Amino acid sequence: MPPNGIPRFYRGGPAIASLRGIETADDRVPEDWLGSMTTVFGEDELGLSRLPDGRLLRDAATADPVAFFGPEHAARRGADPALLVKLLDAGERLPVHAHPDDGFAREVLDLPYGKTEAWLVLGAEPGATVHVGFRDDVPEEALARWVGEQDREAMLGALNPLEVRPGDSIFVPAGVPHAIGEGVLILELQEPSDLSVLLEWQGFLQVENGDARLGLEWELALRCVDRSHHDPALLRGRRTGSLLPAEADRFFRAEGVEGELDRGFAVLVVTGGEGALLSEDGARLELGRGDTLLVPWAAGRCRLDGELTALACRPPAPGGER
Repeated sequence: MPPNGIPRFYRGGPAIASLRGIETADDRVPEDWLGSMTTVFGEDELGLSRLPDGRLLRDAATADPVAFFGPEHAARRGADPALLVKLLDAGERLPVHAHPDDGFAREVLDLPYGKTEAWLVLGAEPGATVHVGFRDDVPEEALARWVGEQDREAMLGALNPLEVRPGDSIFVPAGVPHAIGEGVLILELQEPSDLSVLLEWQGFLQVENGDARLGLEWELALRCVDRSHHDPALLRGRRTGSLLPAEADRFFRAEGVEGELDRGFAVLVVTGGEGALLSEDGARLELGRGDTLLVPWAAGRCRLDGELTALACRPPAPGGER
C-alpha cells in the first residue's frame, strides 16, 4: 500500500519515514493509515487509502466484498472491515485523552463505532513510557476540575505509567484514558472511527477547547471517560503468536507471522528481513522491512518466503459481534 500520511496537531513522522524508507515531508504528519476505509473526523475523504492504481480501497472493496473479506465476513458486515490500522510516531508526548465506546458513539454521535484500540510497539527510545488507565477510581467532580483547570500534572499523575520496548503490546478499551509518551513508534489497531476527547489540550498547537470535545458540552463529553481503576498488567498482551488479550478478539486480532499466513483479510506490516509473499496460486511479491500491504481473502493461504518477519492485523474474530 502507498503511504497515506495524516496531518495531526502533535509532532511526529520521521520514525514512520525511516521504517518505510521514504522521505520525511513534515514533522506534523505523525500517522500513516494503512488499508483505511475510514475518514478523519469531519472530513469527506482524508484518511481513505488508495490502491496503487489510484482507486479508493473503499470503492474496490464495495464492488467485491467477498474477494476482500471472504464469504463469512461479507455476509455479516458487507464491505465494512470493522478495522482501522495505522502507524503512529509520537514525536512528543500525546495529550491525556479517551475515546467513546460503541454505545456512546451510537447514542450521542449517531455513529456506528466507538474506538477501542491496541498498540504493538515497533520502536521505543530507552525509558519511553505510555500512561494507561487511572491508578485509582477518580470522582466525577475531580475529573471535571482537572479538565476545567487544565491541571496536566494531576491528570498525567493519576494514570498508570508503563515503560515499553519493541515487541510489547497493550490493549486499550474504549473509555480508558491514556497518553503515549515521546519516542514511541506503534502499529495501532482500532475500531474504524476517529473519535477522541482530549482531556488535556493546553500546550498543543492548533487545538482549541471546542476541538477537544467532539463538539459536545463538556459535561456530556466527559461521560465517555472510564473513571475506574485499571490494573495495567491486565492490558498487556503477549510477544509471540496471538499478541493481544482474548478480550480484544471481538474488536480486532493481531499476530506475529514467520512463514504461513492463514487465509483471510489482513493488513500486513513487514518488521524485518527481506524475502517475498507467496500467494496460494504462486504469485510472488518481493518485500522488505517497512513494507505494508493488504492481503485479501481471495489471495488464499499465503506464505512468507525468506528471512521476513511481519505483523498481521485482522478484523474481529468470526462471530465476535458487539
